[in-house]
Amino acid sequence: MAYFPAFLKLDDKKILIVGGGNIAYEKLQHLLDFTNDIHVIAQTFSDTMLKRIKQENLNYKQRAYQPGDIEGFAIVVVAVDNIALQAEIFEESKKYNCLCNAVDSVDYCDFIFPSYVKKDDLIIAISTSGASPAMAKHLRKYLQKMIPNGVSEFLKEMKGLRKSLPKGKERMKMLDEKAKNYIENWSK
Repeated sequence: MAYFPAFLKLDDKKILIVGGGNIAYEKLQHLLDFTNDIHVIAQTFSDTMLKRIKQENLNYKQRAYQPGDIEGFAIVVVAVDNIALQAEIFEESKKYNCLCNAVDSVDYCDFIFPSYVKKDDLIIAISTSGASPAMAKHLRKYLQKMIPNGVSEFLKEMKGLRKSLPKGKERMKMLDEKAKNYIENWSK
């Protein structure tokens, strides 16, 4: 079954990453694009992971995961090779109403990480529902090249117009036409 695409607001949502290796570091980097309320638990940390944790002043514990560690977290990312631990944390996440992602184990995931392009307010997410993360990665790279450098300024202008103009059909029509023209002109 395919995953429902959604953009989550992470304000006031605590996130726990279990794991300190390369995959955990990759997930940390993605999450830092959207929040810094991230805690990490791992028995060992790669040098790059520990450096980034300290650079971002994140809370971390160097020890094994213990039952109950996810209490109070909205999201847990399990980035360890131990499948039994992934299953255990996934089952425990139900008790705490915590969304769980166990990397490379879709059976233990409430959500998956899409490949994405982010240029300020523009975010494009790409997913193959786990069928081919490599395809999603290469499609992301392709789309990244297509987006014009001025898109951030255009979106700031559009945001300003949405705030300053009265709501209604005229505003919707004008903003729709402006967006259509921008996209048509960038693709020429």
